[in-house]
Amino acid sequence: RLEPELAAYFEKCREKLGFVPNVLQAYAFDNAKLKAFILMADDLMLGDSGLSRLEREMIAVAVSAVNHCHYCLTSHGAAVRQRANDPEAGELIAQNYRAADLPARQKAMLDFAVRLTEAPDKIDGADRQGLRAAGFSDREIWDIAAVAAFYNMSNRLAAAADMRPNREYHYSMREKPAKQGAGAGSLAAQARPQAPGSPRRRSRGA
Repeated sequence: RLEPELAAYFEKCREKLGFVPNVLQAYAFDNAKLKAFILMADDLMLGDSGLSRLEREMIAVAVSAVNHCHYCLTSHGAAVRQRANDPEAGELIAQNYRAADLPARQKAMLDFAVRLTEAPDKIDGADRQGLRAAGFSDREIWDIAAVAAFYNMSNRLAAAADMRPNREYHYSMREKPAKQGAGAGSLAAQARPQAPGSPRRRSRGA
């Protein structure tokens, strides 16, 4: 049975999303495990960072594409579409982020996340220096690695537990957006860091 705090969190998900993400339902057999997952996911994806929230979602999708994780590709692909205000964005990052019109900084970020996923034993000082040259601080490099590592874990748990994405994710942000100013809906335009001290949202499942 869910503790009152966790039951309230589920209710906030229903209010804001219209559903409780299935990954949270999967953890609900154990209050301690569910709470630890929520705290870690919210800290990594919504907490203060030099990486924008969209950039962190992009990492989740790029890593999940390598691991062929149906759950995370679907749920975080929807998050990329929403945060970029671009129905094509999630598919583009999932299918081949190298074909996306990304700034060099973001391409370096995703290259590192994918390399860390595919060949962690090959990561060396040159990889870290490449990120520094692209404009990332050591703290931001930590955040890139932490998000990539978290979704490598989540991808494997999703596969082991046969997690299936909520149907709502498939239909999220599929309509063509209203006409906007030049570049307003692009990944490059939207993927900017949050201002320091921005309030954290605590109601979205990973």
